[in-house]
Amino acid sequence: MVHKSDKRVTLYLVRHGETTFNANFQVQGWSDTPLTEKGVKGAEVLGKKLAMIPFKKAYASDLGRAIKTARLLINLSKKQTLELTELIELREWHYGGFEGRDDAFMWGIIFESQGLTYDPAFSQLKALTEKVTEAEIAEIIQTNDATKTAESYLEIVTRVKQGIEKIIAEMIALGGGNALIVTHGMTILTILKLFVAEPVEALELPNCSVTTLVIENGRIYLETLGEQ
Repeated sequence: MVHKSDKRVTLYLVRHGETTFNANFQVQGWSDTPLTEKGVKGAEVLGKKLAMIPFKKAYASDLGRAIKTARLLINLSKKQTLELTELIELREWHYGGFEGRDDAFMWGIIFESQGLTYDPAFSQLKALTEKVTEAEIAEIIQTNDATKTAESYLEIVTRVKQGIEKIIAEMIALGGGNALIVTHGMTILTILKLFVAEPVEALELPNCSVTTLVIENGRIYLETLGEQ
C-alpha cells in the first residue's frame, strides 16, 4: 500500500559495509560477521557524501553489520544526535543451512538449476535474472536447504513490506522528509520488487551503495539505484 499524502518522503536505502563473510565469499543472511577495514572505510566515505542531507529518522536492520554501518554514517551526519531505530523487518533473507557456506555452494545450485555456471564475479548474473524471479530463487534455496530453516519468499516479502510501510507511515506523520535506512542487498532488491512498478534487473548491489526511493502524491518511484 502506498500512502496517499502530499508530503514528499525520500528513503535512502544503504547496503551495509563489507564484512568478513563478504570478503571471503560466504553466504550471509541472518548470520552476522563484523565489518572489515574496507567496510569501515567505505561507510566513512559514504558518510561524508551524505553528511549534509537533513535526515529526520534513521533505521537499520537489527543485525550488527547494519547497525555498525548506520552508526558510522550518523557520526558523520550534520545531525549526530539522530536516534537509530533497529527493525527486525529489515533483516537480510534467511538462508537456513546455507548460512556461512561458500557462495559457490549455494549460488552454484541456483545457477546450475538454470543451465548456467556460477563464478565469484557473477559473470552470468544477467542471464540468470532473465530466467528466474526473486521468488523462484527463494524457492530453490528453500528446496535445497537440508535444515529446512530457510525463509520462504512469502515470509520474506511479508516482513519486509511491514517494515517499509511502518517507516513510510512514520515519515508521513512527521511531515515527510528524508529517512536513512541501512539494510542488506537482497532486502533492498525485495523492497524494489514490492514498491516500484518498473522492473529492476539486478541481483547484487555494492556494499555501501545508496538506492533512493521517493514517495509523493500517492506514488512511489526509484530515483537512484546502487550509487556509490
